[in-house]
Amino acid sequence: MFSSSNCNRRIRETFAMSHKLWVFSQLNARSNGSEECSGTEATCKPRTYAFAQLAVYSFSSSRGLEPYYDDKKREIIGSEVPQLKVSRNLYDFENQHGNCEHICSSDESTDYYNSDTNDNRNDNDGEFGLLNVCNAFPQQKEEIRRSDGDEEECRHPLVKEIGRLLELRSAWTPKLEGELRHLLRSLKPRQVCAVLRSQNDERVALKFFYWADRQWRYRHDPIVYYTMLEVLSKTKLCQGAKRVLRLMTRRGIIASPEAFSYVMVSYSRAGKLRHAMRVLSLMQRAGIEPNLYICNTAIHVLVMANKLDKALRFLNRMQLIGITPDVITYNCLIKGFCELHRIDDAIDLIDEMSSKRCYPDKVSYYTVMGFLCKEKRIEEVKKLMEKMLKDSNLVPDQVTYNTLIHMLSKYGHGKEALGFLKEAEERGFHVDKVGYSAIVHSFCKEGQLEKAKEIINDMFLKGCVPDVVTYTAVVNGFSRAGKLDQAKKMLQLMYKKGCKPNTVSHTAYLNGLCRIGNSVEARKMMNMSEEEWWTPNAITYSVVMHGLRREGKLVEACDLIKEMVKKGFFPTSVEINLLIQSLCMEGKMEEAKRFMENCLNNGCAVNVVNFTTLIHGFCKRDDLEAALSLLEDMYLSNKHPDAVTYTTLIDSLGRNDRIEEANELTIKMLNRGLDPTPVTYHTIIHRYCQKGRVEDLLKLLDKMRSRQEYKTAYNQVIEKLCSFGNLDEAYKLLGRVLRTASKIDARTCHVLIESYLRKGSPLSSYKVACRMFYRNLIPDLKLCEKVSKKLMMDGKMEEADKLMLKFVERGYLSPQLE
Repeated sequence: MFSSSNCNRRIRETFAMSHKLWVFSQLNARSNGSEECSGTEATCKPRTYAFAQLAVYSFSSSRGLEPYYDDKKREIIGSEVPQLKVSRNLYDFENQHGNCEHICSSDESTDYYNSDTNDNRNDNDGEFGLLNVCNAFPQQKEEIRRSDGDEEECRHPLVKEIGRLLELRSAWTPKLEGELRHLLRSLKPRQVCAVLRSQNDERVALKFFYWADRQWRYRHDPIVYYTMLEVLSKTKLCQGAKRVLRLMTRRGIIASPEAFSYVMVSYSRAGKLRHAMRVLSLMQRAGIEPNLYICNTAIHVLVMANKLDKALRFLNRMQLIGITPDVITYNCLIKGFCELHRIDDAIDLIDEMSSKRCYPDKVSYYTVMGFLCKEKRIEEVKKLMEKMLKDSNLVPDQVTYNTLIHMLSKYGHGKEALGFLKEAEERGFHVDKVGYSAIVHSFCKEGQLEKAKEIINDMFLKGCVPDVVTYTAVVNGFSRAGKLDQAKKMLQLMYKKGCKPNTVSHTAYLNGLCRIGNSVEARKMMNMSEEEWWTPNAITYSVVMHGLRREGKLVEACDLIKEMVKKGFFPTSVEINLLIQSLCMEGKMEEAKRFMENCLNNGCAVNVVNFTTLIHGFCKRDDLEAALSLLEDMYLSNKHPDAVTYTTLIDSLGRNDRIEEANELTIKMLNRGLDPTPVTYHTIIHRYCQKGRVEDLLKLLDKMRSRQEYKTAYNQVIEKLCSFGNLDEAYKLLGRVLRTASKIDARTCHVLIESYLRKGSPLSSYKVACRMFYRNLIPDLKLCEKVSKKLMMDGKMEEADKLMLKFVERGYLSPQLE
């Protein structure tokens, strides 16, 4: 029994509420002429709902004797409720979090967070099942206040200190963990939210969230869960978002539709539309009533996935159940029409909104205008502006013109953007330097630098002083055009006008120097950066490094990377790979290896591709011992090689007559769960056929094809054997190819026929052609005519006649009367 009378009262209320809901659903079903709940199923559903509520209560209760689940007796102990047969569902959660148990009846499982495997629902109706039964949900009474992530909390000393400790996670010690645990207990919920929001890597935020949840005498506030879900909704970490949602239920926190919408958006970003829409089914099983927020999210997800038809069908269903769409709903659909280039349908939808008492706002019109600007349909933009004023009484203002100017400039239509700028000024609107800078940048991208300079002069005449962004756009334009003298004059002009060039300005100029092959001068300017009061950033180092690499100054490029790392900037994996590749092409293998080791030791993002590039370099110089040693180093560095890495080594071993080692390495690759690629097949077939190891090759191919089917494997073997002149072995494999009797098989047979002809064995070619006819494959007529002539020259008149007769019988050749 429960120790508190409140507990018993809550259980009784739960059963009473579930019974009322069941009666209501029965009446509703009968009034609709359906018989969904009858017999055993009808008697089970109230109990299911009650036990679901009871399970949630048991997780949230902190005092008194709680009911628990006995796995041996498979029943609930310690309560006065009737003992029903239940099923136990263990969530596959993080090991450190324990198991989350949900109790339900034997007829209907409430494990609604583990439904990803149920993939047999109809795509059209299964995704919207929540909207069909929303009237059966209880009203949600509890509202969770969300954290807004105020800047004051982010600047709090405790938040900053925790951020500093999390940055030291690579050198984590028990002492640091103790400090973090002590600080955690001093944090307020909103400060915990600030810590989560302040992390640049969302995975670090998620690990901190899990770690904090495991700490003794600490529990996350509901706003922390919502903040974590909001952070994850901006990433592709959909599984993490779903686990946070599970943890909310385990802690007894009522999840609102907003929580489910965050999970839906995360799935959508990961490209998993089916899973995203299945979140609605999770809500249904959790007993959460849908609202306009989750419906708008679902429509947005469908539109982003180019499923506009489903979004429109979803709109109709949400209206049928009494959820009235708002302007946000229609704006999502308007964007969906525009994405599919259905501009007229988008405008028609705007017209329909007024008749439904949902009036369009400026965003509705701006969305259509943006796509019209992209296609340079200026006259239609102007008509839409008139329509906006006439039909919706929305007066085009400065925001309207700024939006048009930026959209046109973004898509490279600077001339048209300048026209709207003049129109805005004629109507009395003041266009700021941001609008002018956008137009200047557009003209510079198009190479119209003189026009860009004219606009800057006009800015001075109109009292709009250009800023560093405006000048930098012109500097970048001159630099990209190779006019470095004018770019340098523009930098000097910036100093005269009191506008100090920033790092971006100098980087644009350095990029121009590197593009014309003057990277040494760019390097000198970087060394003088402190004297000129500017600081190079990661992009600056990257620009100069690529310039040095293109000019073959690889030692200087490596030194620049070392300096870059010392300054706290890390090169990307692509930059590291380009430099390793350049060193390998120059034959500087040891320098390349030392460079990669330095990057690895300094915490740079060295990946499998970088290792594979270096291994390829050693293999090209037949230094297999160094290449194989690198393969072992990859495992020690926790960089698991892929099929490309193994294929590179297998090819090099085969080329150096080390077939046995190549065979062992291939089996090792298969044992590690890597599937061979078509290149892997081609490499192995080529090397084994070259060495005449056909039997070993066939055994190896059987193992490879058991992992990854490759239909043309034996075709390649036959063709490769023909190229090496081993025709007898190729003929033995012909039966494996003719099983499928496809066009590819016919081409392989033609290769074998031609090989026999070149060898001077037309009778063997005749046998191959006969086997093709037996499998209903028609050989090439011209090729068989050559075979027939060779047979007649060798005195095989009967075989020659039979070959031509087969074409006559199948209607490919007309009979000739002698």
